[in-house]
Amino acid sequence: MNSNMDLKQHHECVQRAIALGRANDPTALPELTRLLKMPSAEIRRLAASAIGKLSGFGADPEVAVVALAPAALGDPHPQTKQYALKALKAYGAAASPHLDDLRDAAANPEEKEYVRLAAASAVKTIEEAVRIQEGSAQHGCQRCGRIVAQDEYARAQKMFQRTLCDNCFDETYIKRRNFDTRVEVSKTIPTTDGKLVQSGGEKAITEWLAAHGIAYRYDDRLRILEGRQVRPDFYLPELDVYIEYWGMDTLDYQIGMLIKKQMYQHAGKRLISLYPKDLSCLDTLLKQKLALLARPESAAAVPTPHAEEKL
Repeated sequence: MNSNMDLKQHHECVQRAIALGRANDPTALPELTRLLKMPSAEIRRLAASAIGKLSGFGADPEVAVVALAPAALGDPHPQTKQYALKALKAYGAAASPHLDDLRDAAANPEEKEYVRLAAASAVKTIEEAVRIQEGSAQHGCQRCGRIVAQDEYARAQKMFQRTLCDNCFDETYIKRRNFDTRVEVSKTIPTTDGKLVQSGGEKAITEWLAAHGIAYRYDDRLRILEGRQVRPDFYLPELDVYIEYWGMDTLDYQIGMLIKKQMYQHAGKRLISLYPKDLSCLDTLLKQKLALLARPESAAAVPTPHAEEKL
């Protein structure tokens, strides 16, 4: 909690932002706007994410953009800025007055790389929404081929980064929700920082990251190739590094592993692969691999190996 807020108040605001994000109620926009101005970066990040989710449920786009733009373009915390940028692009053409500032953010070398990528993605989506609004572009559903309306395009791009009509969106959403439910049910192993994970290997990695103060997202959906999504076991946003724990050896699992590795490679993503045999030397291995992959601007966040551990 990087703020001077009372611990109880901070916890209550975090839980409230999460609840509002899950409720899909557009009338929550004013309250989320207030949370977006709280001193805690975690609360602001959660509020920005929740406002983005409301774009598909009738939230006033102009009001949402007014709330999100200051955070997307000027929040002092890079992860909050990243989430606000993602939320802003969900409002499509309504965010077009901020395109020049977003282009500047995408080209600003002082910004974290993941912030620049989020800004560039927002520019692309907003520009496309403007073209659709002006009638100069049409898109067909990638499943059935039907020409989609602007709201259908924006909704599908926000959720799946694909072009889908409403009918195909609903079918895809149900399939994805059922898959996500199966994944969540399989998370039964608690970690010291309060997460639930699927295996002992993931538990060891989670607790190592938490012990070393490295920010991470666990099992979070991420688009890394056009029209394709994967769920990385771990993403380290401050280092822009992905970690996959390959814990099984069945034929189907091995095939999926190879496909997923190729997706990371083709997308130019920096990946650390870990296997059950690596758990006995996890501390040394992760320090070495992170030191090799970390970008210069984020090197200070990487634990330094002892002299005898260096490559």
